[in-house]
This record gives sequence, C-alpha cells and structure tokens, in this order.
Amino acid sequence: MLYTMNNEKIVTLHEKFTQEIRRGALVLATLSQLKEARYGYALIDQLAKQGLDIEQGTLYPLLRRLEEQGLLQSEWNVEGSHPRRYYVISPMGRELFLVLIDDWQQLTGVMEELLSENKGDSCGSY
Repeated sequence: MLYTMNNEKIVTLHEKFTQEIRRGALVLATLSQLKEARYGYALIDQLAKQGLDIEQGTLYPLLRRLEEQGLLQSEWNVEGSHPRRYYVISPMGRELFLVLIDDWQQLTGVMEELLSENKGDSCGSY
C-alpha cells in the first residue's frame, strides 16, 4: 500500500469500498466452485485455500439467494452424524456463469489498463 492508513475516514472508506468490490466477486467465486456438490463449510474451506476468505454469515445467505434465483440447486444429505445441505450450480447458473466469466475478464482487462496508467504515482501527484 502506498499510503499509511492513519486517517480514520480513509480506513472507513477503504473497508466500505473493499466490501463493495468483494460483494460482486463472491457470486462469481461461489459459482466457480460449485461444479461439484459441496456443503457450505466445505465451500468456505475451498475458497479460503484459494485465497478468498468468506464468513459463514455472508456465504449462507448468498447460497440461499442464488438458489432462489435458480442459479443453484440443493439437496439435504442426512447420512452421517450431521445433516448437510449440498449445493451445486444449476444449468441456468452454468449458463450465466459462462457469461459472467466473459464480463469479468473484460472488466479486469479494462481495469488493468486504467490502473497501469497510474503505476508509480503517489497520492500527492494528483
């Protein structure tokens, strides 16, 4: 990071904007990991292994919303000591996921170009 975050307002805004960026990315990340059925905790663990931490309080409402939208399918597995709800991407979710990949790649390409113009600048040069 090029600046020190000793200003409370900057810290607050940074946290808010980071959360906004992550919100959209979490949908794509979640869909990407549900080609095979997984239960919530296994999905949290898989995403964490890939470097994306997500809280249970964020993931479970997201899974329910994606299922309500028809992008995921779920099924209870009651075998074993704990019943678990397994989620998998639906055919409609797979179709949307492929479109979102293209959108993401286009957006990140544009952002890379925009941000590369600012490499080496310090906040004081604006």
